[in-house]
Amino acid sequence: MSGRKSNQSTARAVSCVHLDVRSRTLRTVPRTALSLEGPAALPAGRTALAEGFAAIRAEHELPGRFPSAVLDEAGAVIRDLRSAGLDQVDGIAREDRTDLPLITLDPPGSMDLDQAMGIEPHGSGFRVWYAIADVAAFVRPGGELDREAHRRVLTCYMPDGRVPLHPAELSEGAASLLPDQDRPAVLWCVDVDSHGAKVAVDVRRALVRSRAKLDYPAMELALAEGTAPEVIDLLRVLGTILEARQTARGGLLLDVPTQQVTSAEDGWRLAYAVQRPIERWNAQISLLIGAAAARIMLRGGVGVLRTLPEPSPVTLRRLRRAARGLGVAWPDRRSYQQLISSLTPDDPHQAALLWEATALLRGAGYTPFDGGRPAQTRHNALATDYAHATAPLRRLIDRYTSAVCLALAAGPEVPDWARAALPELPGEMERGERVTKAVDRACVDLAESVLLADRIGEDFTGVVLDLNDRIDWDQNGKPDAGTVMLRDPAVIARLDGHDLPQGTEVRVRLTKADVQSRKVYFDWIDAE
Repeated sequence: MSGRKSNQSTARAVSCVHLDVRSRTLRTVPRTALSLEGPAALPAGRTALAEGFAAIRAEHELPGRFPSAVLDEAGAVIRDLRSAGLDQVDGIAREDRTDLPLITLDPPGSMDLDQAMGIEPHGSGFRVWYAIADVAAFVRPGGELDREAHRRVLTCYMPDGRVPLHPAELSEGAASLLPDQDRPAVLWCVDVDSHGAKVAVDVRRALVRSRAKLDYPAMELALAEGTAPEVIDLLRVLGTILEARQTARGGLLLDVPTQQVTSAEDGWRLAYAVQRPIERWNAQISLLIGAAAARIMLRGGVGVLRTLPEPSPVTLRRLRRAARGLGVAWPDRRSYQQLISSLTPDDPHQAALLWEATALLRGAGYTPFDGGRPAQTRHNALATDYAHATAPLRRLIDRYTSAVCLALAAGPEVPDWARAALPELPGEMERGERVTKAVDRACVDLAESVLLADRIGEDFTGVVLDLNDRIDWDQNGKPDAGTVMLRDPAVIARLDGHDLPQGTEVRVRLTKADVQSRKVYFDWIDAE
């Protein structure tokens, strides 16, 4: 429910600042003045895509079916919980809060429902109820499920299927917050004032029952028609307030379109996808919970944060140089956060600068601590302390965040299994993220090459997004290679040409589209 999740799709996060966004987006791409046309159908009759996806799985050694021991343990745990009940885990009692009118909000067809929420007026502000699947109720420390989760780390999404973190019996069944089903949950209650500032935070184990399984397109339409449920109307109000608060405190909002490969009845499609406002508002609620979790762990002196350091002086100098080259005014007294958050992606020059600004988000990592406050706590793009907490069905570290926060809030010691794992979690998460990002890139590269394989020599229109200053420097000190974003189809690829005009719409010619290497190259032809 935290952000966008595409069913049977591949995409990388729409924005690195929306850290729980469930979009499987491959490349963050600024929305340019070019229309986002398409989607372009990929040739359904070819075997190249199916073979290519299989090759990507083998190349990155993605796990296949769950071992029988893992499935056996999952079945046994589900049976045990049904017969023995869900009274407590790790010494923390579970309350019955099935009275709460919670809903889930996800893309159509989603079954792995990590979160259910409720929002209600509270004084002059709001009360947010946020239930997160209590995966620790099903995964026994050191057991087969636990070991397999540490091997997989993250759910990996591909156009023709997914490689889940947990077996479907859990992630789409007994642990998923499906409607009209009693489910164990980690229940957050966060009160905020009319400006979005946190006033009170509570977290506890609970039994919850979602009332409805809502989806983004239907609720977007309901908002437009004035028929949305009250919780969705309140989500719009509070999400807008929280976005404004993030900007005011110095955070970044990089809402940029993405490339997406999705399954369709006739095969697959490659398109640009734009994040809906309702998805952004939903992401803000997830960020609110992540910030509350970080505060609890910092006060308790133990936990693990998602951190992002300040950009280096070299990165900022490069960004300022790009702004000058693109003709984007940047007064000396204006911070980079203020500048980037003010840019409109509808202007090609500003769109190109937004592309350059993604460098500000590099260097994100995880910071574990036990016994004191770590030197690095802040997530610079969010301008606050933050922890991954809201997606335990598809991300390993969130289960540990919940365990630590529950213990610190309830009084007992942090469980030994959670505390002992903290030093190793950053390395595991970084390994998992490297694999999923590489798989994401490979899937879109494959789709691009298959789509264009028979179009060598054709001309297209696109915008020069950036210049590669690491290769092909010419004698006048300017790079002769960059990146072009096509108008249609939804392709972003290498562009070769002399003195490429960054931020400018250009005509380009396809010179290479190799399915085996998944490489696509264009030449700039306007200068001919």
